[in-house]
Amino acid sequence: MPVFRADILSSEHTQRSAKRRWVSVAVMFLVLIMALSALMSWRYFFKGIPSLPTDLGQLWTMERTSSLVLQDMNGQQLATRGPQYGRAMKLADLPPFVPQAFVAIEDQRFFLHRGVDFRAISRAAMANARAGKTVQGGSTITQQLIKLLFLSPQQTFKRKIQEMWLALALERRLSKTEILELYLNRVYFGGGAYGIDAASQRYFSKSAPELTLPEAALLAGLPKAPSRLAPDQNRDQAQKRANLVLNAMQTVGFITDGALQTAMATPPVLNVQARKSGYGYIFDMAAKDAQALVGSQAKDLVITSTIDLKLQDLAATTLQSGLQKSGAALNVSQGAVVILDMSGAIRAIVGGRSYDDSKYNRAVQALRQPGSAFKPFVYAAALEHGVDFDAVRYDEPVEIDGWEPQNYGGKFRGRVTLRDAFKRSINTVAAQLTEEIGPASVADLAKRFGIQKNLAPLPSIALGAQEVNLLELTRAYSVFANDGQYHSSFLVNAIGNTRGEMLYTRPTLPSSQVIDPVLARKMTSLMQEVVLDGTGRRAALKNGRQAAGKTGTSQNWRDAWFVGFTAHYVVGIWIGNDDNSPMKRVTGGGLPARLWSTILNQALKNTPNGALNAPPPHLRSATDEKLAAYYSSLVQSFSDQMEAGNLTIPAKDIKN
Repeated sequence: MPVFRADILSSEHTQRSAKRRWVSVAVMFLVLIMALSALMSWRYFFKGIPSLPTDLGQLWTMERTSSLVLQDMNGQQLATRGPQYGRAMKLADLPPFVPQAFVAIEDQRFFLHRGVDFRAISRAAMANARAGKTVQGGSTITQQLIKLLFLSPQQTFKRKIQEMWLALALERRLSKTEILELYLNRVYFGGGAYGIDAASQRYFSKSAPELTLPEAALLAGLPKAPSRLAPDQNRDQAQKRANLVLNAMQTVGFITDGALQTAMATPPVLNVQARKSGYGYIFDMAAKDAQALVGSQAKDLVITSTIDLKLQDLAATTLQSGLQKSGAALNVSQGAVVILDMSGAIRAIVGGRSYDDSKYNRAVQALRQPGSAFKPFVYAAALEHGVDFDAVRYDEPVEIDGWEPQNYGGKFRGRVTLRDAFKRSINTVAAQLTEEIGPASVADLAKRFGIQKNLAPLPSIALGAQEVNLLELTRAYSVFANDGQYHSSFLVNAIGNTRGEMLYTRPTLPSSQVIDPVLARKMTSLMQEVVLDGTGRRAALKNGRQAAGKTGTSQNWRDAWFVGFTAHYVVGIWIGNDDNSPMKRVTGGGLPARLWSTILNQALKNTPNGALNAPPPHLRSATDEKLAAYYSSLVQSFSDQMEAGNLTIPAKDIKN
């Protein structure tokens, strides 16, 4: 029997204790190293990682470049700026094969995984290892959506880890349906089109709910390489990819063999919608108005304008044709057109011959002298002061504070009625009227009518020597057409976004009565005479359609205008040169009046004749006008002498 030795046991126990301590220290050190490594790895992979927004509705618009869609009054798209975003599509809006096509080619196990498909990742890793290069990807649709919304496109292991983490988080907060809807509405299809509806419009000129199976397959193949596979640029490669999509759909049971064969035998016909660059003058104005109405932070705006597309194209082509035909001979290079309806809505606005050549909008930005086109405000102010149009003035040399107005042609007619002076656009008479009632009265009336520029109350205001723009002058004429009521002009009816949310709807605003209706009608009758028997005869319309208006020509033929109205529209036309150089004796009764007549004859072609709300015009021959002036002057002379007490009427001739 061995001898028990307490010293040996004590030594072994001490050694075991020491080993345990060293093991504990080593384990603690290892745990510390692992913790530090985990912390460092966490910081490396997840420091600065984006967080999902509290309001997941933001996922529909975040990281989107601002875009604008301009529509006409009927909702037809006129043009876009920036990326093209279609209407937000729900899965219920689409044929079932549309989302199925994307699931089949991008993520066949989409409805089975929780954001990350580890089986697909393993399969892709093995395939890539065998090929020695990347031939497969393992990203799910959820991961692709995360990359699109939150992460940079660079392919690094760190970004991949973040992508997987955020995909798992997103799947905990959104349903599969919501994720697939987001993906279909946010993915890029090339050609500036983002989302399935924009892609459908871009390549097939139809909305996404109208897509066929072959069309859906073609679109589903694009997100892999939208530029390289763009069907309008590389149709063969795009169709090969579409066939892969169709085969994948058949493999997973989304379509039958028969549907596969039919779809592959009938490849889709492209109807590529070119990005429209026209309507630039309208777009600039509408974008500015939209920013003022809904703020500069609003994105993806769909602006419904007041533009009547037929009138807009008619105005633009008529102006272009007229300048093309007569511009060189008349030394005129530019023009502008404005068409308003009776509510103040801008139905057409043309700011120049070509927006691509010059973005300067001559209808609103150019300030030009209206010449005699300003005289209606002089005569309207005179009416307010009790002056009658059959009253007589003398067309003769006039000097007012050193200013000597001259008539076109340099001749004087002597005794004339105001009616005749207006329709023949006699300058000396307009100057006399302005001196009688005061230039301030004319300036005040013009301001009430919507002329926004502060007009100086100078004698020369009588002849339109101060500058205005075409839009406000046309709007001011609409007061006469509306029985003296002022309507502010407007271009924007509504503003929404691509999700269908309405951000602004124009309210119905009351008009304001700025002149007595009776006086407005008298002025309308007077302006009818201009068209029927005055300086605006070339503006006369076919089929006896009533029209009223006034010509205008500035000094040295630098500007020529015709502004007028029918029962339906108020139309203003200006022509001239940007450098303010003279034209070759072009007057408002020439080319502008002819263009005005051309536009309205065509615009009202199938519209019933509408009567202007005015007394019948007084049409008198030149001889009759002289007689009327003569008898009017006799009556005035008799009245003046009676007031002076130089004449008395015998009592026997006074009847009760």
